[in-house]
Amino acid sequence: MERTPLVRSDVLSEQAGVPVYLKLENVHPSGAFKLRGAWTFIRRLGDAAATHGVITYSSGNHGQAVAWAANRVGARAVVVMPEAAPRIKVEGVKRWNGEVVFAGTTSEDRYARAMALADRDELVVVPPYDHPHIIAGQGTVGLEIVEALPDVEMVASPVGGGGLIAGVTTAVKGMKPSTAVVGVEPEGAATLAVALDAGVPVRLESTSSVADGLLPLSVGTVTFFHVTGLVNAIQVTDAEIAEATVWLHHEERVPAEPSGAATTAALRAGRLAPAGPCVLIVSGGNVAPERVQELASTFGIS
Repeated sequence: MERTPLVRSDVLSEQAGVPVYLKLENVHPSGAFKLRGAWTFIRRLGDAAATHGVITYSSGNHGQAVAWAANRVGARAVVVMPEAAPRIKVEGVKRWNGEVVFAGTTSEDRYARAMALADRDELVVVPPYDHPHIIAGQGTVGLEIVEALPDVEMVASPVGGGGLIAGVTTAVKGMKPSTAVVGVEPEGAATLAVALDAGVPVRLESTSSVADGLLPLSVGTVTFFHVTGLVNAIQVTDAEIAEATVWLHHEERVPAEPSGAATTAALRAGRLAPAGPCVLIVSGGNVAPERVQELASTFGIS
């Protein structure tokens, strides 16, 4: 799998007063970092993937990644998605010959449907984040960052279920323990902050945000184990996420989806204060141009 670019942003660097870089995970064939974990998991299945086929539950990016990876090894892939999944993400799953099944609106709805189908069709379940193989795959983002920028002092990662920040934290802290790792999540889905306060993952009653990829009701148990005591969590508003999404598209020419723009939002809103070289992970770019226009209109962004 090819390394993704690490690109310096002059505007963000000037704002922060230190070098700021964007880690562009949106350039993967499936449009997001999820490809790393899905490929690692499915490759480690060996012949079982093609023999049985695989299934997952996803708001979109992990589903596309599983479909892509399964297609590479000749396996059937079923992806259970929310009824309101963005069309661009549904089409992305189908592009790689994935079979789409819709189920409810929450991650729990998708999980229940996927488990039932897995039992019925004897499919192998590929979890979206809470599994060592998935975390190991996502950790390659952190390895690439430190190898490309040895003096990095802060890495900011979006947080949904926690697979990305778990892998990044393990890799970055293992290579350069002094580097700060910060999780960025929507105010309406602050699952990591709640878990850090409680000392254990806590299930929220509901989550809501324009960042549709960051809406699990809880961080994972395995992912939380990898980050507890090692990271801080900060929150950004939907208005800040929307502004960063539009700004990245127009000023940096980076097609980031709202989930992928969360880290940029944190810096632009002054919620991150790096003391040295900083990397903002742009986790995905599966967003239609009309969605970006809609965000600009809704939040009054010129």
